[in-house]
Amino acid sequence: MIGAFGTTLFFALTAVFANRSAKLLGSTIANFWRLLLAALILGGWAHLAGRGLHGASGGWFFVSGLAGFGVGGVAMFESLPRLGSSLAMLIVQCGTVLVAAGGEWLWLGTRLTPVQIGFALLTLAGVIIGLLPRSLPNVPKDALWAGVAWAVLSAAGQGLGAVMSRKAFALAAAVQQHPDPATTAYQRALGGLLVAVVAVLIERSWRRLAARRPRATDAVLCNNCYTKLQNGSAGPWRIAWPWVLANVLTGPVLGVTCYQWALSTTPAGIVQPIVATSPLATIPLAAWLEGGWPRPAYYGGALLAVAGVAGLYFFH
Repeated sequence: MIGAFGTTLFFALTAVFANRSAKLLGSTIANFWRLLLAALILGGWAHLAGRGLHGASGGWFFVSGLAGFGVGGVAMFESLPRLGSSLAMLIVQCGTVLVAAGGEWLWLGTRLTPVQIGFALLTLAGVIIGLLPRSLPNVPKDALWAGVAWAVLSAAGQGLGAVMSRKAFALAAAVQQHPDPATTAYQRALGGLLVAVVAVLIERSWRRLAARRPRATDAVLCNNCYTKLQNGSAGPWRIAWPWVLANVLTGPVLGVTCYQWALSTTPAGIVQPIVATSPLATIPLAAWLEGGWPRPAYYGGALLAVAGVAGLYFFH
């Protein structure tokens, strides 16, 4: 359970960093560099102190990365500039709960007790109440449906990735292997990196063939950054690299390592509702960076979510 709480904290931070990176560099490029740097950092650990690419369940972790890191990550980066960090993460995290819990039940036969289901639903209700009223009015109509579609795809990928990780841990335990979380995060990052490379190639080929201008969502910059670019005092990478590095460390490195730690011991249907509260923790930081403050409903939703998480902790 400690791993789930750590994941929540790091995912709350990484949502804002990812959103800023995507606005500065473009969604696909930002996601590619996030996964490339993460694979290098995690790979250093895995090959020096972990199991590297070895292990009975390494293939499953790689496939889990294809779905979660890969499809889920690419889709999340496409939804962030369109919906903003709060609404995008709301849809992604809550949708991931449903996919992960349902997938684990149908595939692995893991069932939650009625009490656990009740607390999981209470947690999700708190997240929805706390975030939805604040987010929807700020989203342009032309970006809403595309952003929601990308967010739903991200939720499906991440939810299936979580179930595949659970399957991988079960297979490893069956042969008396216990891979460390950082090594499994590395194996997942490699799968995600493959998808990110394909996404970059497809996007560049499409732009060359279509000879179209970059999308508005890829060109939106924060006011301060835009001013610096106009004055010629900084290029996109000079401004973006701190956000990219922060996104790498809080997301695929520390966040996913904690996530893998949680999934190694706890059903996905319990881990995911806790992680789904990360958008609530994102709100204060996002408000400071992006403008605006939570509405009163946020505080009521946060209390409900905390109550649900407390219940999951004591009845897991």
